[in-house]
Amino acid sequence: MSETGPAARCGFVALIGAPNVGKSTLVNALVGSKVTIVSRKVQTTRALIRGIVVENNAQIILVDTPGIFVPKRRLDRAMVSTAWSGAYDADLVCVLLDARAGIDDEADAILTKLAGVAHPKILVLNKIDLVPREKLLALTSAANERLSFENTFMVSALSGDGTDDLRRALAVRVPEGPFHYPEDQMSDAPLRHLAAEITREKIYRHLHQELPYQSTVETDTWTERNDKTVRIEQTIFVERDSQRKIVLGKSGATIKAIGAESRKEIGEIIGQPVHLFLFVKVREKWGDDPNRYREMGLEFPKE
Repeated sequence: MSETGPAARCGFVALIGAPNVGKSTLVNALVGSKVTIVSRKVQTTRALIRGIVVENNAQIILVDTPGIFVPKRRLDRAMVSTAWSGAYDADLVCVLLDARAGIDDEADAILTKLAGVAHPKILVLNKIDLVPREKLLALTSAANERLSFENTFMVSALSGDGTDDLRRALAVRVPEGPFHYPEDQMSDAPLRHLAAEITREKIYRHLHQELPYQSTVETDTWTERNDKTVRIEQTIFVERDSQRKIVLGKSGATIKAIGAESRKEIGEIIGQPVHLFLFVKVREKWGDDPNRYREMGLEFPKE
């Protein structure tokens, strides 16, 4: 920033909400690029992936938290714990509500717990294009009666409607201070991690019914080759051999389709041709392995 211009601003903004309210889609809309995976299946975001936005003199670091839900398994507990840590550690909290669902049981529980978070809070109603205006106004009123929000924004993260206004509002609300990241950086997730997330998204897209949450992807090698291409090897871990067969598909058709889509998208993001090699391995009870949680950026719950 020049000495005569406005002071630089930089801060962390946590996006909090129930599963499937559109947090990842909103991060991608605000950043203008794909930094988190998007899936119709709930609970796809496992770790705190940050999107980084520069708006005028401000750098906004978006913390895309896992959806908050009633945890049943150890992985669930780790994800919910991570989500709340994101809220407590941020400078601002954006509370996302699905305009269609309104204040359902999950949203109600989140609003109740957020009363104990001292940071300034902004209400964001998403999917407004699917709901009549009267319902939006009633929902705004009901949510603001529950919690003291500094402002309310109505957006459609999918179409981008309203996201420019939200971006500008966040820019003036983050604290004064120097930028934490280079101006051209859009995420602090390493490319290896992002590549694994993209492959995981393709698995969900192809196998959303057959393969629940017992899969994870790790990038084993990332090699920059002399011909300006990148060779990437990834392993898809499942918990049972029957799941391995589902991922491979008949004559390997499913794994080929997943690999082709993932290779194309990774190549578009890094701007280089990609050679992607996928392997599927059975690792029983990976959901109880502390090392897998570290790979995903999650704390391993003791209980």
